[in-house]
Parts: sequence; C-alpha cells; structure tokens
Amino acid sequence: MDASFDVVVLGVGSMGSAACYHLAKRGMSVLGLEQSSIVHEFGSHYGQSRIIRKAYFEHPDYVPLLKRSYELWNVLEQETGTRLYTETGLLYAGRKDSMLMKGVRESAGIHDIPIEFFDFDRLKKVYPPFSLHPGHDIIFESGAGFLEPERCIEAHVEQAKISGAQIRSHEKVLGWAKSGSGYEVTTNKGIYAAEKLVLTAGAWIGGLLPQVSQQLKVTRQTVFWMATKHPDLFSPERFPCWLAETENSGDVYYGFPNLQAGVYGPLHGLKIAQHNPGQVTDADSVDRMVSAEEKDAMRAVMEEIFPGEYAGLLHTKVCLYTYSPDEHFIIDVSKDDPNLIFAAGFSGHGFKFCSVVGEVLADLAQDGKSSLPVQFLSANRFL
Repeated sequence: MDASFDVVVLGVGSMGSAACYHLAKRGMSVLGLEQSSIVHEFGSHYGQSRIIRKAYFEHPDYVPLLKRSYELWNVLEQETGTRLYTETGLLYAGRKDSMLMKGVRESAGIHDIPIEFFDFDRLKKVYPPFSLHPGHDIIFESGAGFLEPERCIEAHVEQAKISGAQIRSHEKVLGWAKSGSGYEVTTNKGIYAAEKLVLTAGAWIGGLLPQVSQQLKVTRQTVFWMATKHPDLFSPERFPCWLAETENSGDVYYGFPNLQAGVYGPLHGLKIAQHNPGQVTDADSVDRMVSAEEKDAMRAVMEEIFPGEYAGLLHTKVCLYTYSPDEHFIIDVSKDDPNLIFAAGFSGHGFKFCSVVGEVLADLAQDGKSSLPVQFLSANRFL
C-alpha cells in the first residue's frame, strides 16, 4: 500500500476538484486522482466559458443550490484573487409556451429573481446584432453571466493543495475494491487505502460504478467559435450570454460574448453551441473531428440569429454531455455502502453548480447527509 487517506476522489475535473477543495478545507486527508491533466479537453469542462444563471428553466428546485453556488464562487475568487465570474446578463428567447420560457418565468416567480421582458424595439436598441423570431418572447436576466471553467478548476485544485490535499494527474484508476470497512484503489502507478470514496469521473464513471452507468448516456457535442464583422458589438461590456430557440427547428442554442484570447484563455471569437443532446457515443472512442456538414449547419444558425455578422470559423471543439434519464443530476450515497459517494449525470447543465456540488459531496463524505436541498437529485429515483 502506497498511502492511506480519509477520502480518495476519483476524477478531478469540474466536480472532483471542488470536492477535493471542500474536503481538504475541513481537515480531511484527501487524494484526488485524475487520468488526464488537471485541465484537459477530453471531457465536459474545456472551452473557456460556461453560463451561470438563476432563473433556472430546468426546474425551480435548483435555484437554492444556484444561490449557494454564486456565494461559493465569490469566496473562491476572494481566496485566490482570480477572476472566475463575469456578469454580462443573459438573454432568453423562445416560444411563450416552450419549456425554456415557461421554466424561466416559473423559477423567477417562485424565487423572486429579477427578470425583464424585452420587446423587439428594445432588443434592437440594446443589442443590435440579434435578429430573433418576431413571435418569440424575450426575457433578460441581469444577474447572470459566465464562469471560466479552466480557471475555476485550477483554483479549486490549488486551494485544495494549500489545505493539504494530494492531487495526482496522469494517473489512471484501474479499479477499486472493498477492504475491511474502507477501500483499496489500484491505479497504473500505485495502490491506495481510503476510508471513503467519492466518484466524480464524468463520462468515465461507467467503468467505476456500473449500476449507475446503466442509467446514463454520453453524447457528443460540438462547439464553435466564429469571427464577426463587428466584434466590438459583441464585447463582454456590450453583449450578453444568451439561450434561444431557433425559428426553423425549435432547437435550443446558446452563446457568449466575443472573448479576447489571452484575457479569457487561448481561444477567441463568438462561441456558439447547441444545447440539445448530440449523438450517443463512448467517452474513449468519441469522434473528435467536426465535419463540414456540422460546420455548415452552425453557420446557418449563426446567420439566422446574427444575420450579416458571420466572418469565418475560428475554432471547433468536441465535448461530452452525460445524461441521466430525466436530465437531472444524480448526487447520492450508495444505498449499499455509506462510505461510497458519487455524482454523475449532469446532463449538459452542471458546471455552474460544481462549487456547491463539491460542498454537498464533502457533507455526504463527512456526515452522510447535507443540509443543502439535494433530495430531489437522489439516485433512488432510478436505482
């Protein structure tokens, strides 16, 4: 046995880095194991920016967790002196009776979240590049914006190390097994003992927790960065994040302001992606080439929403979503083993929560329960 720990965290990405941070801050001995580099482009967190919002159309029960998440991101910014969150506001657009728009109104009403209703004259005056369907509703949430995922993960990891956590990258978990009241974790570099395990392996959780993986599907999602003819109109000081249904398909797309390379990571341009599920795939064999057909389709979306602004394709990336059957998260303690904690199935809308999910996972590892309202995310609804 190479070493023993109170907790071993398997997967140090979005949720795992936050779990290591919160566990180590509570004085527990922590080992975080990551098969790739700490920040990498093979999973779900790469790509410069992630939207964070409170008028949560997916379900109003998420809003208390979001409020806590905002608080924790602010704490992490203060601890590290690093900018992690940029407030730009968020524009929602779609059919009045769609899940997107009904959900925004419902969450805002229940939780008293400030939102504004725009008409098309105001839209063109405030954000002139937009051209949205005249029959669609437009809602603006001023207290929304974006997080920088790579910096968020690096900040969690560095603060976890300061609190005594050991974080090991490029170390692949080969398996784990019960050993007395705890566990034995075997990697390609060693064997470790743990009193408790936290599994946060994202799209790779299937090999670590098969009973959960049977409820999950991994999808391939393409992301695009476009050049615009009037980049100043799309700067973070003048342009919001957005979520919009297209007129032709009704699919939901999302995007960000034009982010400058170097200031917001190595990529630049107007980032656009489709929120709807992509092709089902496997995390280890996903096709990471973006086809000409996919590029043409996204250019058509760009020209529908921002007519006359397309000036070329700058970058493309492929990332992974891991969907649960109802597209809500799964965060729980194993019903068969109180020392096994897991988080999975974030369904393409999880990153904004990773600060609070880390706190929940630390609660579950330390006390077997959390005071935060996560009961609706229990695995009992599936397992």
